Amino acid sequence: MPKLWFFLNLGPYKFYREVEKMRRIKLFSLLFVFGIIVGSIAGCGEAKGEGDEKITLTNVSYDPTRELYEAYNKVYQKHWKEKSGQDVEITQSHGGSGKQALEVANGLQADVVTLALEYDIKAVEDAGLIEPGWLDEFDKDSAPYTSTVVFLVRKGNPKNIRDWDDLVKDGVGVITPNPKTSGGARWNYLAAWAYGKKAFEGDETQIQEFLQKLYQNVLVLDSGARGSTTSFVENGQGDVLIAWENEAYLSLRDYPEDYEIVTPSISILAQPSVAVVDAVVDERGTREAAEEYLNYLYSDEAQRIAGDYFYRPSDPDILKEYGDVFNLDINLATIDQFGGWDEAQEVHFSDGGIFDQIYDE
Repeated sequence: MPKLWFFLNLGPYKFYREVEKMRRIKLFSLLFVFGIIVGSIAGCGEAKGEGDEKITLTNVSYDPTRELYEAYNKVYQKHWKEKSGQDVEITQSHGGSGKQALEVANGLQADVVTLALEYDIKAVEDAGLIEPGWLDEFDKDSAPYTSTVVFLVRKGNPKNIRDWDDLVKDGVGVITPNPKTSGGARWNYLAAWAYGKKAFEGDETQIQEFLQKLYQNVLVLDSGARGSTTSFVENGQGDVLIAWENEAYLSLRDYPEDYEIVTPSISILAQPSVAVVDAVVDERGTREAAEEYLNYLYSDEAQRIAGDYFYRPSDPDILKEYGDVFNLDINLATIDQFGGWDEAQEVHFSDGGIFDQIYDE
């Protein structure tokens, strides 16, 4: 760049010409760089779609499945290459299940959704993106693996937490996510309700009082299950984490000297659901790959990956292989005992429902 004294010694006309010359040089440079960028992008687009040699799938999932799908995606990429000759790139998105469902309904492009519960996928169906009947498209109500709800406590269990009634005692700090945004949190809540229903012989007034005391002890309501794990494990908050079984085992694997798992007397059969997002795959031409992505979750290879990442395989024979990991005799309530997800959502988690009444109080 010319020195300042150079401009000061020019007359007005020459000064104007020099400034204009510099402006044109800069404009030409910018246009040149812009042309290179546009050309590069166009070239990449042509190469990517050439001969359909490579496709991309997006899996919108919930919080605790990151590690599971990181492992599964590698296996599926190999499987799809052998089956179709195509390379497949898989993008993952994670967050609270309810929030993820809302994002997809509002336009987040997902070829498949692998969410925490049936109701969240139904929200995507209600948005017109998934065709009716998806629940029967894959085996086991389109739930290729299951989980349940357990307690993660600090080593030595200093608060002597053994069951749900210990979570309502004074001085016990509880960590659990927000049922308004997290599918796992809704399973947690319903498992606690199932315990209360048995303990109080179905007296709903006492059950609600029990749940109210429990949530009075909650220190943090994170938006998703992984956020609650972070609050408990990394931030050191609370005495007990109400957690997905797989999430608790991952924490125990990573910090074996710091934590213990407590299995309550009653829990719930948590069925994370999967579905193809029909409107997206038909627009993008990825239906066959997306359907196989979910179907292959039922293969022996994928079922063992689920077990290795502490989800319960839906294949009963493979589940037995993990009998030394999971408590297979646990007393599990089911969503059917709550009238199914439509009724459970309306009664407990809708605006003004029982959870809102409990938490507001």
